[in-house]
Amino acid sequence: MDITAGKQLEEALREGEERWRAVFENSAIGVALTDLSGHFLAANHAYQKMLRYSEEELKQLTFLDVTHEDYIESSRVLVSELINGKRKQFQIEKRYLRKDGRVIWGSTNVSLVPGSQTMPRFLMGLVEDITKRKEAEEALRNSEQQNRTLLEINNAIITNLTHEALFESLSAALQRAIAFDRSALTLYEPLRDSLRFVAFTGNPVRFTVGDELTRTESSVGWVFDHQQPIVRGDLEKEQQYPNERLLIDEGMRSHCVAPLIVRGRCIGTLNIASKAKFEYSKKDAQFLQDAANQVALAVENMRSYEEIADLRAKLEQENVYLQEEIRTEHNFEEIVGNSPALLAVLEKVEQVAPTDSTVLISGETGTGKELIARALHDRSARKNRALVKVNCSALSAGLVESELFGHVRGAFTGAIDRRTGRFELADGGTVFLDEVGELPLETQVKLLRVLQEHEFEPIGSSRPLRVNVRVIAATNRNLEEAIQTGRFRSDLYYRLNVFPLEVPPLRERRSDIPKLAKFFLSHYSAKLGKHIDGISRNAMDRILSYSWPGNVRELQNVIERAVVLSRGRVLELQHELAPYPSPEGVHRKDRQSSEEAQASISAASKLPTMIEVERSHILAALKLTSGVIEGPNGAARILNLHPNTLRYRMRKLGIKRSHHQNS
Repeated sequence: MDITAGKQLEEALREGEERWRAVFENSAIGVALTDLSGHFLAANHAYQKMLRYSEEELKQLTFLDVTHEDYIESSRVLVSELINGKRKQFQIEKRYLRKDGRVIWGSTNVSLVPGSQTMPRFLMGLVEDITKRKEAEEALRNSEQQNRTLLEINNAIITNLTHEALFESLSAALQRAIAFDRSALTLYEPLRDSLRFVAFTGNPVRFTVGDELTRTESSVGWVFDHQQPIVRGDLEKEQQYPNERLLIDEGMRSHCVAPLIVRGRCIGTLNIASKAKFEYSKKDAQFLQDAANQVALAVENMRSYEEIADLRAKLEQENVYLQEEIRTEHNFEEIVGNSPALLAVLEKVEQVAPTDSTVLISGETGTGKELIARALHDRSARKNRALVKVNCSALSAGLVESELFGHVRGAFTGAIDRRTGRFELADGGTVFLDEVGELPLETQVKLLRVLQEHEFEPIGSSRPLRVNVRVIAATNRNLEEAIQTGRFRSDLYYRLNVFPLEVPPLRERRSDIPKLAKFFLSHYSAKLGKHIDGISRNAMDRILSYSWPGNVRELQNVIERAVVLSRGRVLELQHELAPYPSPEGVHRKDRQSSEEAQASISAASKLPTMIEVERSHILAALKLTSGVIEGPNGAARILNLHPNTLRYRMRKLGIKRSHHQNS
């Protein structure tokens, strides 16, 4: 039988098998054959090298054993569809598990080989290692994401002006580029040499906003000192500081901290932590540092913004105190009156105002001690700065120290922000301590230090603040008696009583009462929109006969009430409004009889007014001195007035000197 054809076929098959075997063995692409259940039948050298398995080791496995868990189910479904004829082949990019545990990427093409009578069907997979390409793509994606994150941080910096809002936006942006379960922002507190948490994400248990970590005993302190990031891949093994132990207690296993550096100076840290081990690499630390550099600039700008806001608030507070009398109904531009007792006080004001001497103003309530204090301030070199008033009797013992000297954030429960004290607010100006005799003894000690050393410490702070402040105090109490009873410190009294001023009560300056009454009448008539020409003689008699225990303030209130109820053009005091005559007014026999008083009042109504008398008196003095005001032969010496006071009275009365007269 001629078997040539058969032999030729066998030879062709053998040559084809050898060529396929050569291709199979020498191919740079991994080739693997498995049965329909997935068990390996054969694998070429490239496949073995790629997965680090020998062919004999692979024959003990299935293709699913070398497939990453994320792709097992999808691979099983695709192979099932291939066997059942639903697809002729499929291609997939998936991750493989090498024998050494490393994960690699492979581009896989799988087809079903039909088989023959002598060989059953089997699966053939062609696999190309694409790990480097995938890593490059991943690096590119990460770089793009990090760039987007940094851009978002820039936007957050521009649009957020508080620590909390900034950190919330920052954390949301970081989360898209780097994984973490906890993030925190700390800022350095130089007064306590610590790093204080100012913002958190992740609901911490062991830490809260406001907590502080000692610089020398914390990982964030190490980062602050060395100005370089740290990475803890396994906190349980690598922990070195107490704060890291607390992180472990909260379930954190990885930690990364980067310093906030501005112009070569560290101001705090940016911290992230994860519940997974080895979550962060050096590249992650570098990215966190890039983000921290931007955050540092934002925080520095934010601090500048807060300083500007504080200065603005301080200016607004100063504005409240500057010339407050012209914006309220109880304070007026001028002190009304020219009685000898009042003029003697004003003369002393002119003498002491230009100096920085401490002044103690004493007098009964309602005599105008605050107006004297304002006159002292307005005639001093500090008149362009604030006059800060503190009513010591209106402050509780627990608040007076904070009100005077301020406090730092966290100094006590409820101190959520730094408070500027009145002494700091008045720096360069004047502090007016009204009712200084009501200060608690412990506060008197601090006030004494301010007067002696010109410095104080806000509550909760260990850093003294120096201030340049003039102190004017006022009291209606007898401080010498308070010293005897132990309610006021004698050393503080002597510090305050450098230049005493006693404001006379209204009963000792009766000649000023008509002027004051008319002044208040004019003021409240204009304020209430009423047209009242003057005060009736009967009303004026009753006003003059009263002792005014409430002094000027009582007179002011009486006139205001009368104006409110007045219906005519002449002010009348109704019985219920009229001040009741005092015992001094009723029993005037010690000084003069009631008939003499009535006669004096009646005669006074026929005399020229006080303004007319004063104007004539000044003109007469100027005539005697040929217009000379100052000097030993001047009109001011004759009238026993300060030259500036005389000039002021002349301007008010409209007295002008001719051009040839001396000044």
